[in-house]
Amino acid sequence: MSDKEKYDNVFIDLFELKQEQLDTLEYQAIVNWDSVGHMSLIAGLEEAFNIMMETDDIIDFSSYQKGKEILLKYNIKI
Repeated sequence: MSDKEKYDNVFIDLFELKQEQLDTLEYQAIVNWDSVGHMSLIAGLEEAFNIMMETDDIIDFSSYQKGKEILLKYNIKI
């Protein structure tokens, strides 16, 4: 499974979304991506990629697209 597939699957599984909804997805744009959903998302990504994100990155993780930029810091290219 590619890194993009892993990344997408965390969003799709956690938030029960379709692939076509991801590109424009932003924090709090859907009911499930609230503060609790955000921490579940971060935990899912950390587990999927075997990383530990820094607090600033967790706070800055404001959209599907921004998440791709943040993961580059951890050598994950989506």
